[in-house]
Amino acid sequence: MRMRHPRWPFAALLTTVPFALVGCGLLDTEDEAEKPGRAPAEEALAMSRERVQAYLDAMTAKDVAAGRSQLCAVLHKAFDAAATGPNGDFADHFEVSQVEITDIRPGPVGQEVSTAVTVTVGKREATRPLLFTVTRDGLDWCISDERPGGHSPAPAPTP
Repeated sequence: MRMRHPRWPFAALLTTVPFALVGCGLLDTEDEAEKPGRAPAEEALAMSRERVQAYLDAMTAKDVAAGRSQLCAVLHKAFDAAATGPNGDFADHFEVSQVEITDIRPGPVGQEVSTAVTVTVGKREATRPLLFTVTRDGLDWCISDERPGGHSPAPAPTP
């Protein structure tokens, strides 16, 4: 005579083991981009480009609110005081005629995005390099620094 063992204990074990392993961290089901403080290089590159391009587009359109929304919260007060001033990015006396992102690379405190911004004042035109630093602030990305200068584009590898 053959004894039959109930199958429910075995089924219960099979359904609870994966939950236990996830709780212990043995099975990593969390996406890399969801981990706070860590993001894949591709996401950092894409988000940095997106934030800086949105800021440059706001400069071109003279949309102060759109420009402000790309900045980290700690910069808002300084931005509000200087954005439309005589040397501000959104000053009325000049027109931004061309913008270009020339290089993106990791920096000591975030992604460093080099740009070339061409401004026109009257009949004079000048292209100036600006360097933006984009960092992750909680779950979002924002511009944490802007300063004159930038990196030269990375040299093409020689075969």
